Amino acid sequence: MKKYIFFSVLFILSCKSTPPQVEVDLSYQFPGETWSETSPEAVGYDKELLQLAKNYADSIQTAAVMVVVRGNLIYQWGDVDVKYNTHSIRKSFLSALYGRPIKEGVIDIDKTMAEIGIDDEPPLSEEERQATIRDCLKARSGVYHPALYESQGMKDLKPERYTEKAGIHWYYNNWDFNVSGTIYEQLTGNGVFQSIYDEIATPTGMEDFTPEDGTYVDGEESIHRAYPFRVTARDLARFGLLMLNNGNWEGNQIIDEDWVKESTSYHSDATLYASDGYGYMWWVAKDYNKYPHLPNADIPDGSYSARGAGGHYVMIIPEEDMVIVHRVNTDIRNSVSTAEAGKLFQLILDAKN
Repeated sequence: MKKYIFFSVLFILSCKSTPPQVEVDLSYQFPGETWSETSPEAVGYDKELLQLAKNYADSIQTAAVMVVVRGNLIYQWGDVDVKYNTHSIRKSFLSALYGRPIKEGVIDIDKTMAEIGIDDEPPLSEEERQATIRDCLKARSGVYHPALYESQGMKDLKPERYTEKAGIHWYYNNWDFNVSGTIYEQLTGNGVFQSIYDEIATPTGMEDFTPEDGTYVDGEESIHRAYPFRVTARDLARFGLLMLNNGNWEGNQIIDEDWVKESTSYHSDATLYASDGYGYMWWVAKDYNKYPHLPNADIPDGSYSARGAGGHYVMIIPEEDMVIVHRVNTDIRNSVSTAEAGKLFQLILDAKN
């Protein structure tokens, strides 16, 4: 009898010592008119560990961060409502815009520059005019004509003109990206900024973006303009969530799903830029390449990101159902290095229970 009572007491004590199970809410959410923050614990993340990530971000020149898991905004800080320059994030938006006209047959991305009447000043060679739209979207045109909105680093890495054939060599080429904007406008009849507003911002309920937030950049180097625009972190988070859902927003297929998958798949080794891979104007995580997606971070294979100079990121991580937006006030020449951004992103990923 005493033995029975002894074991009964042990059983009761063992039950009391077992920590209660946290019930995780895995429901998927889309933001309404505004983002509302959800408890990190509701989707399996530790708020104290996310605070460590914020503490680190406060020690560098981060201006704003948003962390979204399964559509739930679980953590944010900084100037999420300030419109900062997108810099090269503009290119990923343009890539997304290509989905609809490709699906509808308005744009055939295997047409050459010669076939669609694209040239430049000074003129392209006959070989350069054999580059296709697809080559340009992949940054593989082989056209090393002077381009607008290039950094000095881009100019330093640019191959000599006429040294590569179309479709062979990957180089992060602003001529390719700028001419892709010209081609989109020429073949669809729609301006880039208005299209972003009509086809992405409005259907996803972006709070801040207007077509007037875009400014074309022109100059003597080329007739093909750059198309930077200003956007808030909270609007970029909606774009990231749209991409995470393969172009679907609450049942509305905004970007063709096949194009989302094609454009964000690995197509090129980006070793030249000390990164792992590249798709169609998206940086793509690829295991076993020479460089990681970001230094100091274990970004899962199949993730992809839009990036802008100075440390702007929209990181989409399908394996974790996660979007991370990172902004920097580059208007005052602040910047966050890839190594710093990688460390911050890893701290966020490490907050998962």
